Amino acid sequence: MDCIKNRVNSEIKKGWIGSNTECEYHPCHFSGQDCTFCYCPFYPCGDTDLGSSTPGKRGKEVWNCSDCLLIHRKEVGRYVMSEIRRLGITDVTDPRIKDIFPEMKRKFWHPGRALMVVGATSDAGKSVTVAAICRILHRRGYLVAPFKSQNMSLNSKVTRSGAEIAMIQTLQAQAAGLKNPDAHMNPILLKPKGDDISQVVVCGKPYADYSVKDYYDKFVTGPGIEIVREHIDFMKKRYDFVIMEGAGSPAEINIYDKDIANMRAAEIADASVILVVNVEWGGSFAYALGTVELIPEKDRRRIKGIILNNVRGSMESMREGSEKLEKMIGVPVIGIIPHIDVALPSEDSEALRDISGKGAGKIRAAVIRFPRIANFTDLDPLFMEDVSISYVQSPEDLDGADAVIIPGTKNTVADYRWMQERGIADRLMQMKGKVPILGICGGYQMMGDILDDSLGIEGGKPEIIKGLGLFGNKTVFAEYSKTVANRDAVLLKGHGGEITGYELHMGQTETAEEPLFRIESMFAKPWNEGSVRESEMLFGTYLHGCFDAKAFRKYFLSFVKGGGAAPEGDGKTYAEVLEESLDALADAFEKNMDVGRLISILEAEE
Repeated sequence: MDCIKNRVNSEIKKGWIGSNTECEYHPCHFSGQDCTFCYCPFYPCGDTDLGSSTPGKRGKEVWNCSDCLLIHRKEVGRYVMSEIRRLGITDVTDPRIKDIFPEMKRKFWHPGRALMVVGATSDAGKSVTVAAICRILHRRGYLVAPFKSQNMSLNSKVTRSGAEIAMIQTLQAQAAGLKNPDAHMNPILLKPKGDDISQVVVCGKPYADYSVKDYYDKFVTGPGIEIVREHIDFMKKRYDFVIMEGAGSPAEINIYDKDIANMRAAEIADASVILVVNVEWGGSFAYALGTVELIPEKDRRRIKGIILNNVRGSMESMREGSEKLEKMIGVPVIGIIPHIDVALPSEDSEALRDISGKGAGKIRAAVIRFPRIANFTDLDPLFMEDVSISYVQSPEDLDGADAVIIPGTKNTVADYRWMQERGIADRLMQMKGKVPILGICGGYQMMGDILDDSLGIEGGKPEIIKGLGLFGNKTVFAEYSKTVANRDAVLLKGHGGEITGYELHMGQTETAEEPLFRIESMFAKPWNEGSVRESEMLFGTYLHGCFDAKAFRKYFLSFVKGGGAAPEGDGKTYAEVLEESLDALADAFEKNMDVGRLISILEAEE
């Protein structure tokens, strides 16, 4: 506590400074934040609207306000410092500093409002619409955050606190200017494992496996609804606006009374609703009308606007149709959005449906298209280089490949069996030493000699399986535990370079191979990670996000076609490309949407 006291006293002495752009962590919470009080002068305030008591490392209860951003709002930091000056306070232990808190909260804190974006169908454009709205509101100075009560996706990421949430919520948080997405933004994550079984991740941690029937009959009606309620309440207490994303369609009448991802969540949040329709699919007006008509009247009243999304044809003809639609259902069309080409990652494998490849680069990277492919957005940064991707589902699909990538999977054993049955495994062995082969996470596990699932954790039955044998590794699925961690690493090969990625996997791998990376940590001695045999062009790692770093892209691609140098690209980082794409997305929505109407809906003025 002494170090916190000394820090606050130092801040009081300096006076109001606004954003501290000289700080190496700036901005550590959200873009445009006030950094005057790096440590809150009111800690511990004990106000349950802003924090909560939680068990500390030694078992003693401590006050946790790590998710409270109130003191970092510019108007709040300026006000608190002006009051400190007015009262002549020079030390944070002065009891008068606590007297500032009630008036500060009365002036600047209020529960936020929620808006839900639902789609007439899957892949309607809900995710990008939420991202665009988050960026639009962030530009206007609002503190805004995304939220999806229930997401089914095998593309997930790790938060700073070590929680697993859907990748798309981290992207939406980036659009909102937030630097630290957390599990409150996606409290329930479903990760399909095969057949009708999914792993349910709650608050970023594995909770249990459920069949579809048991999920709706036992989880949703039991803890599920309360989990959604708790986290919606949490988010509304901390942000001006919470932009919620629905799942699938809000009009699934067969599960309507058990759906906690759409209109039930909107009811809990008291949210207005925007319906998004993908025009490219055809029948958009019927989709819009049918969706609204199928929703019960008590929920239908929440629908305040419609967005016709992904228009490739005539905007004028869509406007004519939208006017007729408005008269038929009594809901205004607030946006007609053209097709937008932006480099943003896809939410889930639905985006790969009926797609055999992507990109137009000269270097052809073949990616094994597992039935349970996970975190395939790892590959997106390759499009910054002269690379195209083809998705492999047969041995013949590997013909002519310049490189092969075996990606992550939700079920290593089941997808390895699939690869064997298709003849892809045998074809890969024939390509050994001829083209570079990289395995990431589950793909890395498959490249080893042994997959020990003697407890039946992965495949459902106890078995020990012979892997590809490209490495002498042994992976053991010893217990139902999951490695979920962010990693800072150094590339040990080529010209080196820093890598930031994350691990997200079941099982542990024993290896005596030459390492590919060295993991750096503030809390432990560095350790080696991954496997590499350069002479045979074999590479493996658990690090998702490794291609985000240009150093690793250049190193891996240098082995293509006999070791030619990798293309230089345009010098941008992948993070910069994502920022530009989010800005372009928001620009297109602002230009083609009635933003004033949107904000009126948000502020419940409609």
